[in-house]
Amino acid sequence: MNKKVWLGIMSCVLLVGCSWVKLTPGGEKVRVLDASDVPTCKHLGDSTVSLLSQLAGINRNEEKVQIELKALARNAGAEMGGDTVVPVSAVTDGKQMYAVYKCVGVAAQ
Repeated sequence: MNKKVWLGIMSCVLLVGCSWVKLTPGGEKVRVLDASDVPTCKHLGDSTVSLLSQLAGINRNEEKVQIELKALARNAGAEMGGDTVVPVSAVTDGKQMYAVYKCVGVAAQ
């Protein structure tokens, strides 16, 4: 096999396993919970997060995609003033919707 082709294939395989999404300082403080855990929290809105689920026609590892989507949701939740995010859809083509909540310091109603 041509050395350049082999190098290109190996580069793609390695990139498929890489994680590019990092938590912001605010995102580190945001929790990911289930809908049953937030009945007394204030709903601030929704956020749809997305990333590439394929690279050069190769599907990325589903677990890594899910981890990166959670990190993006936590970062988005922090930007919206929330401290909790809840997934409200399944992952489809590298996209997922999350509800953003403020739970800490919210009085029960």
